Amino acid sequence: MSVAIITGASKGLGLALAEALAARGWDLVLDARTEGVLTDAAVAVAAYGTRVEALPGDVTDAAHRAELVAAAGKLGGVDLVVSNASALGAEPLVRLEELALDGLRRALEVNVVAALGLVQEALPLLRASRAGAVIAVSSDAAAEAYETWGGYGASKAALDHLAAVLGAEEPELRVWAVDPGDMGTDLYAAAVPDDEDPRPSPTSVVPAFLRLLDERPASGRYGAPALLEER
Repeated sequence: MSVAIITGASKGLGLALAEALAARGWDLVLDARTEGVLTDAAVAVAAYGTRVEALPGDVTDAAHRAELVAAAGKLGGVDLVVSNASALGAEPLVRLEELALDGLRRALEVNVVAALGLVQEALPLLRASRAGAVIAVSSDAAAEAYETWGGYGASKAALDHLAAVLGAEEPELRVWAVDPGDMGTDLYAAAVPDDEDPRPSPTSVVPAFLRLLDERPASGRYGAPALLEER
């Protein structure tokens, strides 16, 4: 049975991915900071009949990351790590001249340092898997210059680069940085609370992630909208 670790899995894209993988029979280790919300998510995911370990904590905590990997090991190994947990750096977003440096540090710690730390912890099990893969959830803000998105975008650009280098260093794995495109999530609402325009549900982009797992293209950066259009 395949095993995945998904961070930021209590809602939004993380939960949508967890449900989709559970429906395919994957066993899951789920992470989020808020215990009650994570517990509810785990109950919903476990309804698919799969094994689910829900471990609340902060991905910037090395001990928590070790706990996630140990839980996956008890389920049989690690076949997939999804770094989905994200921090904006400021809520709502602000221009760079106003961005608190502590906020930027938090974004870098969550979006980059913790993501790499989790992969480092999981690498032995990923290498032992017959189809080990890493998904780094990126953003179009990593590649485009949007006002107020500078701190968050810089952290995601750094994550993209780490994913690209990891893919070069670990040719037996698949390492994909994935821009999910526009989505209606709590993260976006916190970033731009005055924007009330409707946005697609996170569940609408999940087929793009599943396509990567099914077809296992070369490591690299992919956009979910383009993957969906090509189907």
